Amino acid sequence: MNPDNRGKIPAKYQHVLFAFFMAFFMSFLMSGVISLINVGLPEYFLIIWVKAWITAFVIAFPIVIFVAPVVRKLVFKLIVTE
Repeated sequence: MNPDNRGKIPAKYQHVLFAFFMAFFMSFLMSGVISLINVGLPEYFLIIWVKAWITAFVIAFPIVIFVAPVVRKLVFKLIVTE
C-alpha cells in the first residue's frame, strides 16, 4: 500500500462518498433556511435546526444515492462534448 494513500477511501466508494457529502451539506443548509423561515430566530433555534437537519439528512442520503446516477446520465445526454 502506498504510504500517501493511508487514511484515504478507495475510489470504488466514490459514489457513496459523493452522496454523503452532498446530502450532508444540502440538508444542513436547507434545514437551516427552512427552519429560519418557519420559526424566525428564537433562542432555541439551534435545537430546532439540529433536529430538522438530522431528519433531513436521514432522508436525503438514500435519495442522493439513487438519484445521483440518474442525474449524471441526464446531464451527459444534455451536454455537448467537443
